[in-house]
Amino acid sequence: MEKQQIGKNFFIPMPVVLVGTQVRGKDNFMTVGWCARANANPPMILCGIGSHHYTPKGIAETKTFSVNIPSRDLLEKTDYCGLMSGEKIDKSGVFDVFYGSLKTAPMIRECPVCLECQLVQTVPLPTNTLFIGEIAGAYADERVMKDGRPDFTEIDPLILTMPDNHYWTLGKNVGDAWSAGKKLMKG
Repeated sequence: MEKQQIGKNFFIPMPVVLVGTQVRGKDNFMTVGWCARANANPPMILCGIGSHHYTPKGIAETKTFSVNIPSRDLLEKTDYCGLMSGEKIDKSGVFDVFYGSLKTAPMIRECPVCLECQLVQTVPLPTNTLFIGEIAGAYADERVMKDGRPDFTEIDPLILTMPDNHYWTLGKNVGDAWSAGKKLMKG
């Protein structure tokens, strides 16, 4: 089948997270679709955030941030935190907040999984800034744990697709990583 040129926009499905930080001592949360694992040991995560947003001010100020994984039932609140700027609207009361060992990375009790991160590196790009954080603590609701590991069907995370700007949830498991391709390996 022939391929056609479709432009260079973002066609990779992305996990939706809520990044939490304190700006001038007040909790703030922002919806972020550009988040990925950055390093295995020590465990690090990166979030790409538009440099013009309010949240980077808090990350720069405290050198900490949280990454909270919302489930489908938090869709409206998650989208709201992406529509409204913390510079204009106080979003500190949208969620029930808790803190881990870092004390300046607010996490969301309603999210099934939360990570608190210590800022390691900031990488400025033309329109966005990459914030790379070492995961200082990881928290999960007991209900989403299965055999000591997070069960992603129970977490029910949101996925963002662009440029159509839709939220999705996970589909069915279709195979095991680092295993499904073994049948193609030759002796």
